[in-house]
Amino acid sequence: MKIVSLEERGFTVELKAKLGKEIILFDGAMGTVLQQRGLKAGDVPEKLNIENSKEIIDIHKSYLKAGAEIITTNTFGANALKMQEIKYSVEEIITAGVENARQAVIELGVDAAVALDMGPLGELLEPMGSLTFDEAYDLYQQQVLVGVEYGADLIHIETISDLYEARAAVLAAKENSNLPVFCTLTFEEDGRTFTGGSIRSMISVLEGLGVDGIGLNCSLGPEKLEPLVEEVLEYSEKPVILQANAGLPIVEDGETVFKISPEDYFKPLARLYEKGLAVVGGCCGTNEEFISLIADNLKNKKVKERNVINESLVCSPSQYVNLAGVNVVGERINPTGKAAFKQALRNDDLDYILKVAVEEVDAGADILDVNLGLPEIEEKEMMVKIIKELQGILDTPLQIDSSDPEVIEEALKYYNGIAIVNSVNGEIEVLENTFPAVKKYGAAVIGLTMDDDGIPDTAAGRFEIAKRIVKKAAEYGISRDKIIIDCLTLTASAQQEGVKETLKALKMVKNELGVKTTLGVSNVSFGLPARPVLNRTFLSMALYQGLNLPIIDPNDEEMMAAVKAAAVLNNIDQGATEYIKYMAEVETNSAKTENSQEKNKSHDLKTVIVKGLKSEAANLTEEILKEKEALEVVNSYLIPALDIVGNRYEKGEIFLPQLVQSAETVKEAFAILKQDMASKGGRDISKGTIVMATVKGDVHDIGKNIVKTVLENYGYQIIDLGRNVNIKEVVQAVKENQIKLLGLSALMTTTVKNMEKTINAVREISPTTKIMVGGAVLTADYAKMIEADYYARDAREAVEIARKIFTD
Repeated sequence: MKIVSLEERGFTVELKAKLGKEIILFDGAMGTVLQQRGLKAGDVPEKLNIENSKEIIDIHKSYLKAGAEIITTNTFGANALKMQEIKYSVEEIITAGVENARQAVIELGVDAAVALDMGPLGELLEPMGSLTFDEAYDLYQQQVLVGVEYGADLIHIETISDLYEARAAVLAAKENSNLPVFCTLTFEEDGRTFTGGSIRSMISVLEGLGVDGIGLNCSLGPEKLEPLVEEVLEYSEKPVILQANAGLPIVEDGETVFKISPEDYFKPLARLYEKGLAVVGGCCGTNEEFISLIADNLKNKKVKERNVINESLVCSPSQYVNLAGVNVVGERINPTGKAAFKQALRNDDLDYILKVAVEEVDAGADILDVNLGLPEIEEKEMMVKIIKELQGILDTPLQIDSSDPEVIEEALKYYNGIAIVNSVNGEIEVLENTFPAVKKYGAAVIGLTMDDDGIPDTAAGRFEIAKRIVKKAAEYGISRDKIIIDCLTLTASAQQEGVKETLKALKMVKNELGVKTTLGVSNVSFGLPARPVLNRTFLSMALYQGLNLPIIDPNDEEMMAAVKAAAVLNNIDQGATEYIKYMAEVETNSAKTENSQEKNKSHDLKTVIVKGLKSEAANLTEEILKEKEALEVVNSYLIPALDIVGNRYEKGEIFLPQLVQSAETVKEAFAILKQDMASKGGRDISKGTIVMATVKGDVHDIGKNIVKTVLENYGYQIIDLGRNVNIKEVVQAVKENQIKLLGLSALMTTTVKNMEKTINAVREISPTTKIMVGGAVLTADYAKMIEADYYARDAREAVEIARKIFTD
């Protein structure tokens, strides 16, 4: 095939000009259309790019005839992880995929763009899974480079449920091409992704990375997705995309079908068009009839104007903080003046640092400052390590505190969210070294009002530096809502007049520049007695002048109370809801007492499991084993702790990363218990054996692996047959091990039929074996139709099913 140069891709330029101004029409589904045309359950659709290119070209042409202006290549799963079990390389599959799409455009002689389609990799990224961020990036980079070389007009990243994976894909696309990049995530009806990501976090992260279009696809029908798309329309400045399913699949006469008609599919789209929807198409269950109806009604229409709510957010995948209010930045992850913290850094004692972070969050910190500046350690390496660990156990946004641009760049690369960079100053060289990374990753940044000449004595001098920082940021495309100015707290014992100048400068910056403000509050009291009194007083004065981000120790209840009180008095905390809640918690915590050492041990072990502090769990388990038997530790400590985590997960108080981390923490405790049982010649503490498999033709392991991890840590032995498991292998494992419970997983609509076949085969040889099924395309009704005994919506439900089976 002729390699198409960027200069020859005229429609890419036209697309960019049209995007956000006129409705752009995508195509519909590929996989479900292929099923209707005879694709067998478990077959790999991407192989047809080479083995039956005529069929693929024909489907592309059907969408172009219907009015589609963008057609997606048949490369949804064409990454090296998923393609390793077929005889074709990623390059061969993608090259053929792009060529087929281009051929369809040429044959019809229409103006249409070819979108390189990139779907999920099929494995969870760390900390929930074993795939590293760098490995994910490399897999996507391979796809991008081939797609760009062979003529794709844009890159379409779709059906992603993990924001970390989306970041890897977008960075790979942006750093290895100059093509437009669209990215759509898949959400549940509750407004969360499978891994707990929120709409607002998605918007912040993807806009920060510079995508050209943002939205939702797959998972549900357009009516169910309508309120979620409305939220994107309300808060995103980018053109908004929707490619919904034709509803959830059901089973009729043994076949998977989608029941929503093109007319019913279009009704929510018409309403969303009136609210500003810009790019529309279809996902699973849609075909050319759906696209034709949309084209008849919307094609070439002007995109409706929106009044977007502009916010300044920092976020993790599941939690965001609006910088416009008053938010507490925890200051304790910092070695300055802390001998124990320094020693922990030298010893690579991550749990000590994580425990400090957990304590800060429990005390009420909204954002955590992370400062690891110690000459004896490799700061960049340690910063990345700590960030990965922190985002595995907490969903609190982070503030990257370093003066080294390389440390900042590396930290922002691996941080799964929008961070604050602390900090830059008025020196031009510092600004030029740091602002590129801030812009690239969409971070917020703190500017210190100091430069080559030090800290100005006057408020006016500091204000001038603040203006310089804001102006320089604008040159890099960094907006004011991303800028936080630190007017620098001076020590009252040495520079008493300077304290007043700090407050005066803060007010000027706030009122005249319209940016956010921060201060390290406790600096004011160095060298003076009764420091808490000075700190609290200075904090109150600064809050009155407009301080947004006080950097304090959140364990100081009176400082926290001052922040909560200021929010009430400034009419931010309307109804004093947060203030009342905080004060009630303070009173409750003060009243708590532990009556015995044993109670403390129990509480600590449960707490570290809930918090996900792995090495502490192992140490505490060893301590408790000096007085308790292994089975008692399991039943009295580990299982109740996991139940707490499960309940919090069900209520939406924590999300998948924290659930998996707690399960991994229990694994550390179980390892100690098993060693203890073996040394004493005791019986196995396993509660029963379960076989698990992802059915034939399905290469996705995500859901199964999560369920496996959680079940193992509830004490069940799991025989994991892996993914793409043929029916005979499942039957053999059930028969040889006399299995009471079998778990089957399928994520793709093209493989659910194999689940039914597997169930029927197992029933023939072991009618008493109970079977639970799960996966993104399954529902309780579908599970009933294929005669599974149980439908496990998530890992928590799988635990309850196992309890029932093995208790009975």
